Amino acid sequence: MNILGINAYHGDVSSVLLSDGELVVALEEERFSRIKHCAGFPTQSIRACLDVAGLEAKDIDHFAVSRDPGAHRMRRYAYALRHRPSLGLLVDRLRNRAQVTGVADALGDALGISPGDVSRRLHFVEHHPAHLASAFFVSPFDDAAVCAIDGFGDFVSTSLAQGVGSCVRVIDRVFFPHSLGLLYLAITQWLGFPNYGDEYKVMGLAPYGAPELTRQIRQLLHLEAGGKFSLSLSYFRHGAESVSMKWDEGSPEIGRVFTPELEALLGPARKPDMPLSARHEAVAASLQVVFEEAVFHVLRALHQRTGKPRLCLAGGCAMNSVANGKIRENTPFTDVFIQPAAGDNGTALGAAFHVWHEVLGKPRGFVMRHSLWGPAYDASHCSEAIRARASDLGDVGRMRQLEDPRELVDWTAERLASGRVVGWFQGRMEWGARALGNRSILADPRRTQMRDILNTKIKLREKFRPFAPSVLEERALDYFEGAVADPFMLHVYPVVPEQRDSIPGVTHVDGTGRVQTVSERDNPLFHRLLRAFEARTGVPVLINTSFNENEPIVNEPSEALDCFLRTGMDVLVLGNHVLEKRASSESSDTVEALAGRA
Repeated sequence: MNILGINAYHGDVSSVLLSDGELVVALEEERFSRIKHCAGFPTQSIRACLDVAGLEAKDIDHFAVSRDPGAHRMRRYAYALRHRPSLGLLVDRLRNRAQVTGVADALGDALGISPGDVSRRLHFVEHHPAHLASAFFVSPFDDAAVCAIDGFGDFVSTSLAQGVGSCVRVIDRVFFPHSLGLLYLAITQWLGFPNYGDEYKVMGLAPYGAPELTRQIRQLLHLEAGGKFSLSLSYFRHGAESVSMKWDEGSPEIGRVFTPELEALLGPARKPDMPLSARHEAVAASLQVVFEEAVFHVLRALHQRTGKPRLCLAGGCAMNSVANGKIRENTPFTDVFIQPAAGDNGTALGAAFHVWHEVLGKPRGFVMRHSLWGPAYDASHCSEAIRARASDLGDVGRMRQLEDPRELVDWTAERLASGRVVGWFQGRMEWGARALGNRSILADPRRTQMRDILNTKIKLREKFRPFAPSVLEERALDYFEGAVADPFMLHVYPVVPEQRDSIPGVTHVDGTGRVQTVSERDNPLFHRLLRAFEARTGVPVLINTSFNENEPIVNEPSEALDCFLRTGMDVLVLGNHVLEKRASSESSDTVEALAGRA
């Protein structure tokens, strides 16, 4: 039985395919559209799911959409009557609801079948139950507390639940207009980061500041009994005014969500082109402190109500890896599971598993142990991409194929140890926001200057942005305090003080790192590369950042080659092809000859 799950007409639209309860493919539309956080309808990723799985539209038994236009209808009506939101706000919401309601037409167009054929197999799954399902049903836990914290979806911002076997039971909710996601978004916008998804920049900025403004930030939020909370709505526009939101094709957009009262409290909002000041850093630091207080308040209440030692967490706020790394220290939970697409992209996964378990009543069986659920490209695809760009390879001095994986790993480890920056393109593409060893840019963490080199010559981004460490799973505790196995890079831990001088390239200004552990079972080639680097340097850690430059993570070989050529990357390992930019004295004739043989 095949189930296609989709997230549509929201940010980070995506598609997944299950076959008999096993995940087969999971894809984000942005990897195909090349538009970050792509909104609209995931046509290309739907078609790619079927291509990767070798299926046709007729093979799909159920379609699951992670929205329910009818959810909490009476509560919505009551809120509208009580608060009389602007006409523009109502029109925006009604238009988006109409798109979701008409999803059968869009699915039919994407798959070349009739809308009626889709409708007979279509399930609308409420946004937050999809989040909850995405966390619990792919976790290794049969019994756990489950929580989703995000901006909003189907009028809900936070859900508390308990998962047992093939069932997730919602215990409590926090409804619109109160949201920890909106709190973080408002300050993100005030800090001059206006783009959808920019909250991670604030998390990276926070360690540079002192949390001197927590008293002011706490005025925006009230913590209440039972894990509840409410916003001080005078600081926010979304409850009554028309905040523009664009969920059509292309990049999602959200208008300014804070009122002039926030500027009266914190001062004038920063414009995007203004330099960052100490006050901006202090606001970011204070926001992170208050956000963590609120998250732990919710989670402690959830533990009290369930008594469960294990936690499954989802929602956009679950991407706050700094808070995630402190959950076990600040709540009674002893084990935490977060899958790599915890944001709205992951609701496609949750909708599909909700249908499999809660609609069809099927038992559990699948556990997500890695993120490698996208397409793969063989040596012929890589050779074709190289031949297509042969005329642009004048700066490439060495180009060859290394058929033996041991030789490939040893060659790459030598370049990394000598300070070269390597684009590493292997196997199936990752699912979620992080590149985790198959679409990665890798570098030597022992070099203090490497962070500045990567930010200014390759990633072309703000200098305060940190880089994450990938570490051999069996060596993680030697370098990161309290670290547990996490292949998805969703927890920040302190770097062991004695090791900070040995890995300065991944040690953030506050002495922490966002850790990915790499196991031999789940990614044997990347594990072997880490071991080869350790054999040469004594350090089982590499800098790992996503293979991109102000764009979505690369998917195809041609995109990897483009990124390699237009940035300051030194080496590209494209499957078993290796390309190394030459010194000016090397002959371009040699390059052209190699390109012809690739």
